[in-house]
Amino acid sequence: MDSPAASAYPGGMSEPTTPMAIALQEARRAAEAGEVPVGAAVVDAGGRVIARAHNRVEAPPDPTGHAEILALRDAARILGTPRLVDCDLVVTLEPCAMCAQAIAHARIRRLVFGAYDPKGGGVEHGARVFAQPTCHHRPEVVGGVQEREAAALLKSFFAARR
Repeated sequence: MDSPAASAYPGGMSEPTTPMAIALQEARRAAEAGEVPVGAAVVDAGGRVIARAHNRVEAPPDPTGHAEILALRDAARILGTPRLVDCDLVVTLEPCAMCAQAIAHARIRRLVFGAYDPKGGGVEHGARVFAQPTCHHRPEVVGGVQEREAAALLKSFFAARR
């Protein structure tokens, strides 16, 4: 029987090997499902991707169905703890304020994201959640990783909708 990861890449496509490549693959899956193309991966202290997800807001209808939230939920379930202190989150788009708060609550060690989001971002833009005095945990933040590819997915998705 194929593993879930192998079955996610039919037609001989090789499985992505880096966390951002996995997040980008998840973003493509979101677009194919009619969701905003955002993907995320949680990486443990050993460098293994332990959870991956893409946006699932439209079906089922869930306003909290962002890729980051879904990946954090899976990682917490897999590790058996709500605090992911030795884990990194890799996501294709700068997290919104809701996701940034969830990242802080999960105690993520490092956040790595692709495209910046001047309109809806909550890390480098907007609410700047981690800069607030009420934020109890501030992960290391690395933005702009494979930014062009992540931004191109979003741009083409929204262009097709106009």
